[in-house]
Amino acid sequence: MQEPSTDTTSLTGKRRLTPMLQQYVNAKKECPEDAILLFRMGDFYELFFEDATVAARILDITLTAREKGADAIPMAGFPHHSVSSYVARLVQNGYSVAICDQVEDPKKAKGLVKREITQLITPGTVSDLEALDPGAANYLACLQPETDGRYTIAFLDLLAGELLWTTVPESSVTDELRRMGAREILVDDAAEEHFGTPLKARALAVRSLPDDALLEDDALEAMQQRFGQRWFKDIASQLTPRVALTMERLIRFAESTQRRKLVHLMSPRSYLIADYLVLDEATQSNLELCRTQRENRRQGSLLWHLNACRTSIGSRTLAHWLLFPLRDAERINRRLDAVEALKQNRPLREEVQRALDPVRDIERLVGRVAMARATPRDLGALRASLSQVPLLRAPLENHESPLGIRWRNADLIPELHTLLSTALQDDPPTSFQEGGIFAKGYRDDLDKLIAASEGGHQFLVDLEQREREKTGIPKLKVRFNKVFGYFIEVSRAQSHLVPDSYIRKQTLVNAERYITEELKEFESTVLNADALRKEREYELFHELVTEVAAETDRLRAVSRLVAETDAIGSLAQIADQWRYVRPELTNEPVLELSESRHPVIERVIPGGEQFVPNSMSLRRDGTRLAIITGPNMGGKSTVMRQAALTAIMAHMGSFVPASKARVGLLDRVFTRVGASDDLSRGISTFMAEMIETATILREATDSSLVILDEIGRGTSTYDGISIAWAVAEYLHNQSQSLTMFATHYHELTTLAEREKTITNWSVAVRQKGEQIVFLRQLEEGPANRSYGIQVAGLAGLPSDVQKRASELLGMLEAERENTQSPQQHAPKKSGLPQLSLFDAPVKPASTPPQPPEGRALTSALKQLKIEQLTPIQALLELDRLKHLIKDSSQEVH
Repeated sequence: MQEPSTDTTSLTGKRRLTPMLQQYVNAKKECPEDAILLFRMGDFYELFFEDATVAARILDITLTAREKGADAIPMAGFPHHSVSSYVARLVQNGYSVAICDQVEDPKKAKGLVKREITQLITPGTVSDLEALDPGAANYLACLQPETDGRYTIAFLDLLAGELLWTTVPESSVTDELRRMGAREILVDDAAEEHFGTPLKARALAVRSLPDDALLEDDALEAMQQRFGQRWFKDIASQLTPRVALTMERLIRFAESTQRRKLVHLMSPRSYLIADYLVLDEATQSNLELCRTQRENRRQGSLLWHLNACRTSIGSRTLAHWLLFPLRDAERINRRLDAVEALKQNRPLREEVQRALDPVRDIERLVGRVAMARATPRDLGALRASLSQVPLLRAPLENHESPLGIRWRNADLIPELHTLLSTALQDDPPTSFQEGGIFAKGYRDDLDKLIAASEGGHQFLVDLEQREREKTGIPKLKVRFNKVFGYFIEVSRAQSHLVPDSYIRKQTLVNAERYITEELKEFESTVLNADALRKEREYELFHELVTEVAAETDRLRAVSRLVAETDAIGSLAQIADQWRYVRPELTNEPVLELSESRHPVIERVIPGGEQFVPNSMSLRRDGTRLAIITGPNMGGKSTVMRQAALTAIMAHMGSFVPASKARVGLLDRVFTRVGASDDLSRGISTFMAEMIETATILREATDSSLVILDEIGRGTSTYDGISIAWAVAEYLHNQSQSLTMFATHYHELTTLAEREKTITNWSVAVRQKGEQIVFLRQLEEGPANRSYGIQVAGLAGLPSDVQKRASELLGMLEAERENTQSPQQHAPKKSGLPQLSLFDAPVKPASTPPQPPEGRALTSALKQLKIEQLTPIQALLELDRLKHLIKDSSQEVH
């Protein structure tokens, strides 16, 4: 993205600028470096210089020029009523947009019309509904380091008025920003140096905090003044000076973009990561929770499958539930109770969903009202939504369910609906400057002005008829346009019949236009009445917006109830449609699924095929680690993903795709699935895999679910087996997590011979000659082979290559049987414990004399502090020791 230039000298050169262009250049000086300036000129927004060139390319509008030759100034523009769609496209392309509006009536201006920047639109401060994704949150975030090495993150949803904060370890910063849906992050210099590159690589806008010299004590005082003593007292124990500084900086930046105080913000509240099932960025991506990995589309994700919501506020609520699954069994069961009530009563659910269909985005509409950016059409949408609320309560208020009780006690704000219904036209205009906002009967004085401005129609009809009869000109017409006002038009062929009292106003090729004293007097009366009407409507509209804004808190409560009702209805519909069951929750670490299915694959599987369900059981005192083997395309990854998705759905309060499910409350779900490099950080596929694996080994607990697929495949066979083996051991012995570990290293299956809580599973395959059939069925026991050559044949590998591969495989297997014993790759129990990458070396009872390379190795091992090594450091040390042995051997020989 090329940033528009804010160097006004480079923009203007040595040109002599007109007063208007000088006004533009002065406004441009006030803009941030990445902002494109939209300059209001009459009915158009104009762009000049580099901004015009950039906007013409992005918006596909015509690029013209003022002046000619060397003094040419690039110029582009569009009608003011199209500004929303154009701003949306600019922001989506990564630009900020500054709006420079006319702040005085051009008719009353003396000289140049006064203009000011009235709004700065950045990715995190968008307030136009057309520029926002209706199904996703849009948070502005502020990131600041704490003194203990952790980071405080404050989040602001501008339209919702929601202000949150949390404190996280450094390793969780990017995960939490992505999970919350932050679009723009404010950072100080230290945070930008540390996180700027990875955040930008994830398509997040990063902006440096202004140097405001704000002190922590001043921030605390400012927050107390904003939200009051009562709020401050409630959270005083949580609100550290550093947190207050982070939030105050966040709010001040947002206020600077809106050019006004934000009086609609809700009292800030904190949340703890530990209160929710933690899903890091890798897990969200690998499990395709909200978007698919390959196409980065919502369609095909779990959210897409679960989302049968009828409103945008319901969709956003459902997305939040998916990304922040609960860990409190009581709260989860309350949500499951509500889902079950609508699942079992299909007529009730369908009636509720029909009532939801016309409801608009109440939350964001209320935000626009509170920020004084609402249009008459916004108020019309709010009125339409409030008219549906009683229709939502009617079927639910007598229903004995958690949702029914809440609707029974809900405040539906009937007086506000009455006010909007009385005030507004049936179809309000998009702009309050156009007039025609209010219905007749709302205000007597406005009614008189409306009658005066609109009542002239009959007068014009009568005047036209009288003039035709008086002049004998049958095709005489009385007309109006914005340039010439009212006039009488007569064809050139009939102009000789025009009386002397007509005053010529304009000559056309085929007609003459005239004015009369009577028509001039009428025009003055009507146009004056129309101007007075619009002026009065402007006043009344702002009065109405103020009255609606006073009910912000009540409107938010209605919005939340509507959103949760819609999200619950969506989960109930999906559960009913796809035969999902209610999960049984327990505090012990367990995941027991009968006839489990993958929710998305089951839906998108080609017609005629049936998804093969599978049962599985993981528990601390049963199978804690499952080693899964079998060919590619056999279904190993699907089985593991569906287990993880089922656990997440249960925690979010959803029914699950199984015939029976018992799910223990987890703290995290980890996944390491698939292989991809990270070119933005210069990281190879294998290194990316090891970094993710190291994070899992460092953070997984005995309450975590871990899904690992093909660990170690990015390096040599022996290295890969060693790493996979060590990782599996560590997860079983140290982390004690519930783990599903898919691998092609069949040597790992011998782990089940050593530990009762390790089990081998495989996906069933049947072979007929050289052809294989995938049964997709999970079975006890290891697979007998990987069928790699047969799978390659299915992919279209030439038969000659397949044949040669089979010959080579036979030779290699025979050579291995003759030269190696299985114990070299799959050690079994003996007098000595098995060597683990994460255990201290075992000292034998007596130490025989060692060769030089042995002594070097012993010395190096003694210097290691195993207990202080991270898993990834342990792997690097192992590699170093291998080279040490090799180098020592070369020296001896």
